[in-house]
Amino acid sequence: METFDSKKTSLYEILKSIHDGKIQLPDFQRGWVWDDNRIKGILASVAKSFPIGAVMLLETGNESIRFKTKPVEGAPDVNGREPELLILDGQQRLTSLYQAIITNEVVKTKNAKGYEIRRWYYIDMKKAMDIGTDLEEAIFSINENKIITENIGRDIVLDLSTTEAEYENLMYPVWMIDEYSVWRRGFNQYWHHNSEKSEFWDAFEEKVINSFNQYMLPVIEMKKNNSKEAVCQVFEKVNTGGVSLSVFELLTASFAAEDYDLKTDWNKIKNKFKPYKVLHKTSNIDIIQAITLFSTYQRKLELGKIGQTDNLPAVSAKRKEMLNLTLADYILYKNKIVEGFIKASKILVENYIFTYRDVPYTTQLVPMAAILSQLGTDIDNMGNKGKLMRWFWCGVFGELYGSANETRYALDIVQVVDWIKSNGPEPKTIYDANFSPSRLHTLRTRNSAAYKGVYALLMEENTKDWLSATKIDFSSYFSESIDIHHIFPVAWRNKNGIPRDDYDCIINKTPLSGRTNRIVSGDAPGKYLERLKSRAGVTDDEFNSILKSHVVNPEYLYQDDFYKFFTDRKERILQKIEIAIGKPINRDQIESEEGIFIDEAVYIEDIND
Repeated sequence: METFDSKKTSLYEILKSIHDGKIQLPDFQRGWVWDDNRIKGILASVAKSFPIGAVMLLETGNESIRFKTKPVEGAPDVNGREPELLILDGQQRLTSLYQAIITNEVVKTKNAKGYEIRRWYYIDMKKAMDIGTDLEEAIFSINENKIITENIGRDIVLDLSTTEAEYENLMYPVWMIDEYSVWRRGFNQYWHHNSEKSEFWDAFEEKVINSFNQYMLPVIEMKKNNSKEAVCQVFEKVNTGGVSLSVFELLTASFAAEDYDLKTDWNKIKNKFKPYKVLHKTSNIDIIQAITLFSTYQRKLELGKIGQTDNLPAVSAKRKEMLNLTLADYILYKNKIVEGFIKASKILVENYIFTYRDVPYTTQLVPMAAILSQLGTDIDNMGNKGKLMRWFWCGVFGELYGSANETRYALDIVQVVDWIKSNGPEPKTIYDANFSPSRLHTLRTRNSAAYKGVYALLMEENTKDWLSATKIDFSSYFSESIDIHHIFPVAWRNKNGIPRDDYDCIINKTPLSGRTNRIVSGDAPGKYLERLKSRAGVTDDEFNSILKSHVVNPEYLYQDDFYKFFTDRKERILQKIEIAIGKPINRDQIESEEGIFIDEAVYIEDIND
């Protein structure tokens, strides 16, 4: 079965079909943006019979690939007429030629600086016929009034505001190319059928006008039997505008064909997410992906219930399945997924992840929302919530959601739900999770998911600020301007020669208020802790208890013993990670530069060899 056809079609025929509404644009095509110089350039290319590239059109009539359509910019309203073909590639070229040649209206375009201007396009007939002048130099544009002036508007250089002026100055209006016989009659009448001017016209018609009217354009026509995925992929690969369209934009156009406004819906969802700081960076693609994941999972469950266990459909959130998401499934599952994201944000806040910038992997919210949508009220069971968070932390500290996540998403919703609801096997994400103790030495910024994970674990239930003794929770996190700060300060490190790889990693950092950090200043712990204790107005035991809530041994801080502190705190953090992921961490394991876990003993032996 043929999926495309390649042929040559008259440019005028294509432009006429655009005018009649037979050729339109899918609504996901962005606006027309070509500037004045590019329009003049393409007009010159056609005038010289130079190739301007092929255009790609899509045959309509496939009910599974229905897009909302719109006329080419400048084309008349076709009163809802169904197009026969849609432009996939070539929008800018065809729109430029259509507006300049067919509309008989001034063209809205841009100048070199990007400012909007309005231009009429002309061909200087004398220059066009001068064998010593490039035809491209003969094509020019003029302002809306068709008058060129100089000396701040005092002197008129060229006035083409009347047809007679066009005849007089031998300036041919490009928008009359398709009606050249009308202009020719007026031209000959104006010059009283002067034989010299008539011969001049005939030569111009032969060289220029016929080049336009006889121009053949290569056309690749995709047949209607193509899949939506193929159409969308082809569009993105050949789109000369170079602007990649998202799945959301493509679905917006598809749903619009069924009179559903996906953009308005997304704005409502964003407003619903506003109170939840964790969700401030959740995207429309995240929502579509979670709904697709959930809908394919539901389809598999439903078929399994009625005994259709052979060739069950795959649970998936890949691009192909997102593009094939039906409006019916979107409407059916949208609210569940939105509530799933909100529930996920609340659970993360309970686990000391308070804002979107503290979420280790925003991508992990996609399967988490889908899982929570399926679990419903079952997640309110403390044991079930503990299992969910164990899966979450394994994803974080196993650093498993950095790329190519779609396959893992599909496993997550099937395996995590079965594990929680039916006490099934542990999910693959838990099995795959592995954390090397040496990884703590490389966690220095929020660019790392594991860094954010440790930060959250350090703000456990009893963690208190060193100065205010305020428990760090959702309220104090914002009111006290809590952030992560160095325990042994940078200034102290500079005086004592501690390697940056040690002092600047997560082991030497802890959550503190901005006010506390200012008091810490650049002094050694033994010095600044006395200041803090004095200002806090607490006993030694009370202050030590506050310090211990930050997973430190106060004795090493008072002694300013960086390396005893460092070794001790590293072990304490590893123990917290072990509790979070529910599995032991091999202390003899190190991580190579490539991120591959290797046995330390073997590593040392290889070096000695």
